[in-house]
Amino acid sequence: MKNMLKLGCTLALYATAACVGLAFVYNGTKTVIEERQKTELEAALSELFPGMDGFSDVSAEVKSPSNAVVFQTVYEVKKMDTVLGLAVQATGPSYGGPIKVLTGVSADGKITRVKILEHADTPGLGANAASPTYYVDRAKKITFTGQFSNKSASDPFEVKKDVAAVTASTITSRGVANVVKASAEAAYLK
Repeated sequence: MKNMLKLGCTLALYATAACVGLAFVYNGTKTVIEERQKTELEAALSELFPGMDGFSDVSAEVKSPSNAVVFQTVYEVKKMDTVLGLAVQATGPSYGGPIKVLTGVSADGKITRVKILEHADTPGLGANAASPTYYVDRAKKITFTGQFSNKSASDPFEVKKDVAAVTASTITSRGVANVVKASAEAAYLK
């Protein structure tokens, strides 16, 4: 019994020391992580809206028109106080689980660009949707996400009609198309 108590106290001391050490590491890296996330966000928004110089969170003003698509954040993107459009970060169902997509929609309701941020789809199949080297039209060098550029919120976004599917990945293709359509509609209605 005495040995068990001694071992229990020793384990408690090690656990306490580990927790304190982890707290110090977290506090020391918290600001670095936040700054890095902000830099990554700015880079992603710059891809959607080249030349932008500022953005603000307007998530409270924009709601998803689809029950299946959840908006995480919506940013109003500006250049010299002129609104260029909205960038909608949304998640919807896909083959391997939720897929997170960032969609840029210009002030005139046209999609500027689409960027897949996170997915869990099958490598070599559904994961090709996010690949910058997978082309749905090799001759014109149009990637899966590139085909959404200049589409309007009023377009149907139907896979195998006005949206080319990733080979053998219809569910992934529909998932991305649904997220992009919901984002475009919400941004256009704002």
